[in-house]
Amino acid sequence: MEISLVCYQSISLDKIQNSFRFPSSIHEVFRTKPLFSDYCFRFNRRKCGNPCDKIKCFSLEQGLQPRRPKPKPSRNTDSDLKETEETHVKRPSVGICSQIEKLAFCNRYREALELFEILELEGGFDVGLSTYDALVSACIGLGSVRAVKRVFSYMISNGFEPDQYMSNRVLLMHVKCGMMVDARSLFDEMPERNLVSWNTIIAGLVDVGDYFEAFRLFLLMWEEFSDCGSRTIATMIRASAGLELISVGRQLHSAAVKFGVGEDIFVSCALIDMYSKCGSIEDAQWAFDEMPEKTTVGWNSIIAGYALHGYSEEALSMFYEMRDSGVKMDHFTFSMIIRISSRLASVEYAKQVHAGLIRHGFGLDIVANTALVDFYSKWGRVEDAKHVFDRMPCKNTISWNALIVGYGNHGWGAEAVELFEQMLREKMRPNHVTFLAVLSACSHSRLFERGWEIFQSMSRDHKIKPRAMHYACLIELLGQEGLLDEAFALIRGAPFKPTANMWAALLTASRVNVNLELGKYAAEKLYGMEPEKLSNYVVLLNIYHQSGKLKEAAGVLQTLRRKGLRMLPVCSWIEVNKQSHVFLSGDKSHVQTNEIYEKVDSLVHEISKHGYVPKEKTLLPDVDEQEQRILLYHSEKLAVAFGLINTMKGSPLQIVQNHRICNDCHNAIKLIALVTRREIVVRDASRFHHFKDGSCSCGDYW
Repeated sequence: MEISLVCYQSISLDKIQNSFRFPSSIHEVFRTKPLFSDYCFRFNRRKCGNPCDKIKCFSLEQGLQPRRPKPKPSRNTDSDLKETEETHVKRPSVGICSQIEKLAFCNRYREALELFEILELEGGFDVGLSTYDALVSACIGLGSVRAVKRVFSYMISNGFEPDQYMSNRVLLMHVKCGMMVDARSLFDEMPERNLVSWNTIIAGLVDVGDYFEAFRLFLLMWEEFSDCGSRTIATMIRASAGLELISVGRQLHSAAVKFGVGEDIFVSCALIDMYSKCGSIEDAQWAFDEMPEKTTVGWNSIIAGYALHGYSEEALSMFYEMRDSGVKMDHFTFSMIIRISSRLASVEYAKQVHAGLIRHGFGLDIVANTALVDFYSKWGRVEDAKHVFDRMPCKNTISWNALIVGYGNHGWGAEAVELFEQMLREKMRPNHVTFLAVLSACSHSRLFERGWEIFQSMSRDHKIKPRAMHYACLIELLGQEGLLDEAFALIRGAPFKPTANMWAALLTASRVNVNLELGKYAAEKLYGMEPEKLSNYVVLLNIYHQSGKLKEAAGVLQTLRRKGLRMLPVCSWIEVNKQSHVFLSGDKSHVQTNEIYEKVDSLVHEISKHGYVPKEKTLLPDVDEQEQRILLYHSEKLAVAFGLINTMKGSPLQIVQNHRICNDCHNAIKLIALVTRREIVVRDASRFHHFKDGSCSCGDYW
């Protein structure tokens, strides 16, 4: 849905300080905008009677203790009257309530709620405000919707009438546990609202991404109170970031300065985040520089801002500044730097961060360690990833997914399936990402039968509906077995419209199995969905070449030229002695060029004895034709030669490439790994290739 920005661009917050009212035009915009027409606000109402009559538990002004109803005069006997009075008298519960409050104070929330069951089961206890406050804290601490319903239901059935403080606490309890529909109903029914009430509901709306409604309530709050604090400003700046409305964010920044809260920590951090997400990293840096005291959150925000826009080197530089400043780093800091190291393809940086993680006491942190598992998996250090995973005292679904993905990407399909089964044995609930990871692992390792069983179990055993990417993995599995008719039938029988990923999997299968008709059909479907995606045209071009259809191949090339789509040169790089070395095909700019080319010639001569013959011209996605003219000196061959020259004998090599590895280099590196007795890992745009003893983990299908 396209969002009109007119209603926000007309907000003039610089008028707040002078007039203490928003311009009437703003309210005109909000009243007439269809987006908000479905909301019905009931403000300035005062209710009589007990709010619990409408399943609400908010107070009357008389006090906190539930009122004991007086028995009405009647013709009942004295014994009946006495019995009636006894049923309404609440029993004291000082001991139980005191224990609940102590447990909640010590953050033993689960035990506090277990003790609360006694009050629920026996009923009739006299429970005071402090105990309800402790129970609210327990619900918030656990984030338990079920606990919220239990406590709230008990308040209603017990006739509890909260004051303004407890009304706000109950509202906060619903907001923090994600029960925004109920929270909104509670807010609308509140007999009295103060700034805390408004801030709570507005923050809840921002947290769930309902930014328009947050702005609407913010304006209504301003009408009622003509006041707001630093937390409110920070919250609305977050809403501006969510909508990516930098103009509104700037106005809020101006308002914060005029109200004297421009240097508030929460406002400053929100501004850094807002400017980063709205694409102005310069303004984000300025807001960071203006912070009088640079906190951990402030540093994390600016580092995340640079990382968000791809400035990995700058983000790493900011991290080192943060470290040198003496500010305490938290697990989020380390998690970000691990991901930045992954983007820079630097194992050395990651090792330093890993050491710092342990040094700063976050060696067992689930978030940071999951990031480490993901990093080591992505960069070929699967054993290191497994070591970190095994040492984690607590694992969540994301942790399991990270290692399963790592196994799958490196061709360890059997290990990925075994880890998936172990996950199920340990009662962890898989999600759609888990199934995508294990199905992808089966695809990379050609485990067709096991992959089919897991695909079938998704909806049958785990009640998870397969998505398009799951279907794409299965199509790839069928393609590996040469079952193209079955793959095509799977696409046609999908319970949703086939996606580009599904057709791309079928196109790849058609290329590998040289099925011209099916490949052409899949390519035509892809052209309609992704008309500017180069790889779709190039895969079809390869099919035509392999089938000897030169006229059709020329037609594809003409289409590429007409659309202005260029095939870019391949770039490969390798890290040696903490320094990255980049190579292009036919590159002669390196200081060791002569030595590298001599090594390539020597390797080609050696592997020719094992049957290597340079392949004839075959294009793969994004590979320039010029690459083919210098076949022997492709970038990946140059990187391998450089690595062999500059590393110790027997040590593994790891190369990264920005496109898919070509057939010729794939065959050559398999034999180079054999004759040099080295393990060579190439990460291309498609997957990881582990070359060892003359074979590749991909099984020659990529």
